[in-house]
Amino acid sequence: MKNSKALFLLPVVLLLSFNAAIEEEKTVYICKTKSSKKYHYRKNCRGLSRCSTTIEKVTLKKAKASKKTLCGWED
Repeated sequence: MKNSKALFLLPVVLLLSFNAAIEEEKTVYICKTKSSKKYHYRKNCRGLSRCSTTIEKVTLKKAKASKKTLCGWED
């Protein structure tokens, strides 16, 4: 019985790990000001409308490494 549970859980664990890896490589947008604290899934997000510098396309992993969090307008 224990082996059948392990065989069932292995594909689930692998799938979740794979999805997490893909999620980290997703492209997001950030404003290049020093005070910027948010990342955005869409370049035309309302939260980016006040960006006074350039908007940069980065990976989600890089945005999170910069301690940015998801914009509240992104649902």
